[in-house]
Amino acid sequence: MRFTINREELLKGLLTASRAVAVKTAVPVLSNLKIDLNDKGLFITGSNYDLTIQTLVPYKNGETEIIRNYKEGAVLVNSRIISDIARKMESEELVFEVIDSTIATISDNRSEYKLQCIRAEEYPDLDLEIDGTEVNLTKDEFSSMVNQTAFAASTKEQRLILTSLNLEAGNGLLVATATDAARMARKEIKIAEGINFIANIPARMIVEIDHLLEGVDSVNIAVSDKKALFSFDRTIVATRLVAGDYPNTKNIIPHVTNYTLQIKANELLKAVDRANVLSSERENVVELSLSSDEVELMAKSNQIGSAREKIETFQFEGEPLKISFNSEFVMAAVKALGSEDVVFLFVGEMKAFVIKNASDDSVIQIVTPVRTYYW
Repeated sequence: MRFTINREELLKGLLTASRAVAVKTAVPVLSNLKIDLNDKGLFITGSNYDLTIQTLVPYKNGETEIIRNYKEGAVLVNSRIISDIARKMESEELVFEVIDSTIATISDNRSEYKLQCIRAEEYPDLDLEIDGTEVNLTKDEFSSMVNQTAFAASTKEQRLILTSLNLEAGNGLLVATATDAARMARKEIKIAEGINFIANIPARMIVEIDHLLEGVDSVNIAVSDKKALFSFDRTIVATRLVAGDYPNTKNIIPHVTNYTLQIKANELLKAVDRANVLSSERENVVELSLSSDEVELMAKSNQIGSAREKIETFQFEGEPLKISFNSEFVMAAVKALGSEDVVFLFVGEMKAFVIKNASDDSVIQIVTPVRTYYW
């Protein structure tokens, strides 16, 4: 196996596939990338079993030659080392050659590296076949879905199902839902009729996929019984699904609310951030005091002191209300909306409340209040 390749194109492929390679793995062979040159181009594959990324470096990009002087073959090379070598070498082209299936040489007109390598047959068989039900999203649709929901998934594996992003397609809508039992985020995207599936995709995996979409116009999602496959540009990403039934979150959204607060997102975020200086020891709990005349944020520490923040610009409808909440949850929800104005809809002091963009009903955030005893 040998080839001469444009260094930048090789490095891009190595870094893309390496995102699926774990820093530490119980399966030593998975610390390697599979480098496979065939009649279509150079396929680079990385995997940790839960996530697999395969990207293609073609022989040509338009009229520009990327790979030349080649002989087809496949080999396994340490992911971190080969990526570092390609990053630090400075020539426009690199020469890659495998000797006796055990030594890979990487060279240019200045440097040469000899690396121990492994026969490609040692790499596990990975399922990258596109099957199941498919839906196509634009890059903007996919990124907004991920950014407005995935942050609300749990990071604790006691309830593994809550670490996933639930995708449910049907009736012309793709609905993404994430919850850690204390908050919930939901996003709706219009899709073609007749597409139906339910999938629980690990939230951290789908965030990783979103990071790969720079410069991409769209992404195709194929969902089968055990995996979800994401295809874009010249890259395929496969991720396992989380088994089990996702909690029924449809009833969490209140249908009737008694209090409405409309407020400038930036003003609220700055006020909450300042109040957080004194709320850290109590898990970032702040109290919001609401009336038609005044909106205040308060935080208190028995050891340090207290803080009070007045909101200047607001519209409030309803009787006076005091409600306490985890400020980090509210800040994350407001940021995810990405709007200049946000609307809070309250049912009562200890009922889950809604945070939404007044001009966009496709996304909704839910936060559960926190009980306090000494305000």
